[in-house]
Amino acid sequence: MAKEYKALMDNGTWRLVPRPPRANVITGKWVFKHKYHADGSLARHKARWVVRGFSQRYGIDYDETFSPVVKPATIRVVLSIAASRSWPIHQLDVKNAFLHGHLNETVYCQQPPGFVDPAAPDHVCLLQKSLYGLKQAPRAWHQRFSGFVQRSGFTASTSDTSLFVYKAGADIAYLLLYVDDIILTASSTPLLRRITELLHSEFAMTDLGDLHHFLGISVTRSADGLFLSQRQYAVDLLQRAGMAECHSTATPVDTHAKLSATDGAPVADATQYRSLAGALQYLTLTRPDLAYAVQQVCLFMHDPRAPHLAMLKRVLRYVKGTLSTGLHIGTGSITSLTAYSDADWAGCPDSRRSTSGYCIFLGDNLVSWSSKRQTTVSRSSAEAEYRAVAHAVAETCWLRQLLQELHAPISSATIVYCDNVSAVYMTANPVHHRRTKHIEIDIHFVREKVALGQVRVLHVPSSHQFADIMTKGLPVQLFTDFRSSLCVRDTPA
Repeated sequence: MAKEYKALMDNGTWRLVPRPPRANVITGKWVFKHKYHADGSLARHKARWVVRGFSQRYGIDYDETFSPVVKPATIRVVLSIAASRSWPIHQLDVKNAFLHGHLNETVYCQQPPGFVDPAAPDHVCLLQKSLYGLKQAPRAWHQRFSGFVQRSGFTASTSDTSLFVYKAGADIAYLLLYVDDIILTASSTPLLRRITELLHSEFAMTDLGDLHHFLGISVTRSADGLFLSQRQYAVDLLQRAGMAECHSTATPVDTHAKLSATDGAPVADATQYRSLAGALQYLTLTRPDLAYAVQQVCLFMHDPRAPHLAMLKRVLRYVKGTLSTGLHIGTGSITSLTAYSDADWAGCPDSRRSTSGYCIFLGDNLVSWSSKRQTTVSRSSAEAEYRAVAHAVAETCWLRQLLQELHAPISSATIVYCDNVSAVYMTANPVHHRRTKHIEIDIHFVREKVALGQVRVLHVPSSHQFADIMTKGLPVQLFTDFRSSLCVRDTPA
């Protein structure tokens, strides 16, 4: 606590003033946490003074808010480029990140219990810098950090607000910001060291060396690339669910029809169901094989029932059997962008809406995937597949723009594989006939991309449609084959 309070004082976070009449003085509390190493061992005890931002009033002591988090696909793209070019990758941690942000609003808070000034016990803190818990704290921190790195020669990405790119001649560097965690990679070690020293001169931060543990993801680097694993997170999740000793299963979902929202009796503890379903979503950062199962589980969070809980437990049993599994990012060429798109037509027994899924590869590395229920009902399987292609093409357009900003543009057309012949024809056929006139105009942008030569939609047999794993339950052998095709591997020896 003393160390945290000293950091607040050294940073000039507040100054004591007499309590103004009718001022909104927000309260706070001390929060104590255990910080762990990647292997789960205790690293240190941490205390943090956090204000209760929920008592702030809009227009009085806060205006706009913003959460500076980088997109998972951006992280995977940057790591793919760094691995293919053998660049050094470092991680940095900003000490008391939110304390660096400058406040534009007038905010008062109480003095921290245990550190009340004996000479002015009735005074309150007029904040000069942001504090953890303030609604505008993330925005103030991001503005401060973004302004500094842009003045230092970096360019802010328009595709992802938390990505910054530096280019000077042959020197290139990428900086990814996730709240107070930073991934920094550069084309040479001297450049990386120079940027690190520059950041040290402005912010109190720790250089944690080579990337090894980021956002709960363990990163192992070897000669054939990077291996991303969330083993410890999965172990903790199983313990939370009381299933640490459960029997494993070979697939996360069965091949039967999808569940209805009204089947079975309501579960006894809906809060625990929602907690575990939400925790599973974070596990999909490195586990594309879980994407469809987790999407199905999350459909019933509003009113979970017994069959839905059974499905959730099956997913956890599958996690138990694949604790050592993670995502592999190889060192191969990254000069092509390939997508697999699929849809399960009218799969929802209640709304008859379809499930879309796609997997997108940069070279041989899987960088983006999705399993999502479509927003409208499709009148034919061709329409459902065409919508799925549109979702995949929209993501590839964003990825191409991102790669352009990273100075690693893709010169060849994006290949999109679809297993529905009618949908493939629709992408190239500009004639509006009876089967397609009801389809919304907004998904016909695929035809424009095909006409411009930026995208090619090709047919692929269902036996080679990797995106099937994102839309339905598969037999064990087919699921295992597709899983290995999605760069999901066991921990390297």
